[in-house]
Amino acid sequence: MEITRTTKFCKRLLIDHAALHELDDVNHLIDWSRIEELLSQIHNKSKGEKAWPPLLMFKALLLQSWYKLSDPALEKQLARDLLFRRFIDLDISESVPDHSSFWRFRQTLESLSLMDKLLSEINTQLAEQSLYIQSGEVSIIDASVIEAKQCHPNKRKDGTSTQDPEAVWNVKAGSDGKRKSTYGFKAHINVEEDGFIKSTDYTAGNVHDSNCFTDLLDGNESAVYADSAYPSEAHDNWLRERRIENRLIKRAYRNRPLTEEDKRFNRLHSGTRCTVERVFGVLKQHYAMGKARYLGLARNRTRFELSCVAYNNEVLHFNSRVAPKKRK
Repeated sequence: MEITRTTKFCKRLLIDHAALHELDDVNHLIDWSRIEELLSQIHNKSKGEKAWPPLLMFKALLLQSWYKLSDPALEKQLARDLLFRRFIDLDISESVPDHSSFWRFRQTLESLSLMDKLLSEINTQLAEQSLYIQSGEVSIIDASVIEAKQCHPNKRKDGTSTQDPEAVWNVKAGSDGKRKSTYGFKAHINVEEDGFIKSTDYTAGNVHDSNCFTDLLDGNESAVYADSAYPSEAHDNWLRERRIENRLIKRAYRNRPLTEEDKRFNRLHSGTRCTVERVFGVLKQHYAMGKARYLGLARNRTRFELSCVAYNNEVLHFNSRVAPKKRK
């Protein structure tokens, strides 16, 4: 009797429903075979149980970013959610990876430095479908502080600090003029004017925004936007040498206030520059990037990079539903 009930239950689960197709657009827009090729250097173990397919694991981590899940929660969701199984191509009769498998796979992506290549491949595919214009596009640079998982200076029984040892204090003036201190890391991104993330960096919280400026650029942009933390003589020269239009927000100095021309310049370009603020807002609100999930800089960097890949896929999903922009 029990076997009959179980069989009927499984058949009921297999009934098709529109909810099972919510991620089909993303699945069809991406050529996953090219992603799989990038992941091909992740081999099965020579001993022990057979490893999970790298593409399945990578797509599972995208689901984790989209739905703000911890590793144990991702394991549970894959076990009971048909939409998740459909997206990663996991049959209903198959078992699911355990949470430690996701942890190890994320570490493998980190150790092989694959995330930059994966983000670049996703963006290349967007460009091929006219959803992202690569040639001559602008770059908008910014950075945002990410609070460490363990940020409070408490002590263990042995007297050692509970704070993440790889995080550092960041001190900046808030919009109200008061100084705000955050113990954590700093995420740096370069986006284009539609909000696609082109490149990323992830550092300790005390690294100044401008230190990552040129590393985020490829030198082929038509113009570069950034806030008043980035202007310097060195950056002005770097942009001038490459004939890139300098649209960095001008700032006032002691005994040298902004001129009316400077203020007009800032007003003109602030509307474009704020695109990157919206991207950070989405990453923090919908991808839970306001606070680090792990200890250590490298693990959190990989998590941030995965979130950026997931974000670009989500933007791709939206833009594929509207007519591509025509640009001169």
